[in-house]
Amino acid sequence: MTFLAIDIGNTRLKWALYAAPHPGARLLHHGAAFVEAIDELAERDWQQLPEPASMLGCAVAGEAVRRRVEEQLELWDLVPHWVVPATREAGLVNGYEHPSRLGADRWAALAGARSRALAGAPAGGGPRPALVVMVGTAVTVDALDADGRFLGGLILPGFGLMLRALEMGTAGLRVPTGEVVDFPSNTSDALMSGGANAIAGAIERQARRLQARTGTAPLLLMTGGAAAKLAPITDLPFETVDTLIFEGLLLMQSHRLAF
Repeated sequence: MTFLAIDIGNTRLKWALYAAPHPGARLLHHGAAFVEAIDELAERDWQQLPEPASMLGCAVAGEAVRRRVEEQLELWDLVPHWVVPATREAGLVNGYEHPSRLGADRWAALAGARSRALAGAPAGGGPRPALVVMVGTAVTVDALDADGRFLGGLILPGFGLMLRALEMGTAGLRVPTGEVVDFPSNTSDALMSGGANAIAGAIERQARRLQARTGTAPLLLMTGGAAAKLAPITDLPFETVDTLIFEGLLLMQSHRLAF
């Protein structure tokens, strides 16, 4: 009953093969490839893998990229399935005004957060609300209440977009990437610290709002390639979870197979 989880982002595809399609399943193999190298997956990364019994993926890179991945999946006798955000799934309730317009990666990450909240619930008690932060090309800050209802979320430009916007709109700011420090004394550090504090401020503000809404301090989960840049300056306790989307796909697949 091996299960293949796939996350297709704008720049990279990440994949993981699990021993079974349910939360907590043992990870057997995993890897990543840049979108430009997707066409080599079947001959390189996946050639020696045991054949998965099922797969589920989320894709935000567009239909053309998804079709290229499906061509690689023809290595096995496997029907590809992709996450499409719905009104309800895997114990989640989608509070987006138009549920299908929510990004598939955000929906899967929310499922991963729900899985962790349920696993961490005390005996006889309910799960905590969660704030899910994905730090990539864009940054999303999504709120989930204790009942699994997605309340809504923010979308901000990521570090690279912020820096490019400043470079294009302000003369003389084409400088190397700096460090995040408390009191920047050069332009490079000022740019990086300004972007990081803008993102951290949005996270902390949403955390306060979610706690006021639910009456409980939320579980703060961060994921994405640039999440580590926020670690030194975020005052709130948080956990960085690189596999959050995969954990959501495991939860979703376990519910799909149960019905």
